[in-house]
Amino acid sequence: MSLEVIKLQCQRGEKELFSELSFALRSKQLMRIEGQNGTGKTTLLRTLCGLYQPEAGEVHWNGKSIKKLGEEYLKDLFYLGHHNAIKADLSALENLQINTALAGETYSEDDLLQALDDIGLFGSEYKPTAHLSQGQKRRVALAGLLLSKAKLWVLDEPFVALDGFAVKLLQEVIAKHIENEGMAILTTHQEVPLTNGEILSISLDLNSSSTGNESTSSDD
Repeated sequence: MSLEVIKLQCQRGEKELFSELSFALRSKQLMRIEGQNGTGKTTLLRTLCGLYQPEAGEVHWNGKSIKKLGEEYLKDLFYLGHHNAIKADLSALENLQINTALAGETYSEDDLLQALDDIGLFGSEYKPTAHLSQGQKRRVALAGLLLSKAKLWVLDEPFVALDGFAVKLLQEVIAKHIENEGMAILTTHQEVPLTNGEILSISLDLNSSSTGNESTSSDD
């Protein structure tokens, strides 16, 4: 499995965020996207998921453009954005049922309840998510990771609003995913150990035309 970004250029309005951005990611690798607020980290992640069309450049999955792959690419992708993508009037269980079904995955109710329990939502599985705390809502969204069969995880600040227990659990989930031939791309402001495998990094500088578009190995 491989993800290749080729001379990507993105902008917001009239502002160029980055250009000529190229890198590759393969199985058992994790990449951290770094940079100050406003440098285009979220835009880059959304572009990798096909949710934002770049001004120039391409994203390839296993040697083919994601534009041409369409649904075939989405089956291999798990995306978690800033927003939790959950419906406030539905319970944690109902949200997880819908999200796994949209991903083309089928699980028993017992499997879904176990994932919610494992992520720390025991006793809240049937409550409307509107009544949950921000940390609990984030856990509902993250519960899908415990079940996901997707090879590529794209995670935008996944540790936001989580307590110490949930941070440790998520670290373990990400590390296991990488060990099992998966790959992940994420942004985070928190310095947390993520995997014993290979970690790459991309820094998006505010002056996008001059710096920050190279990938480097890291032991972080």
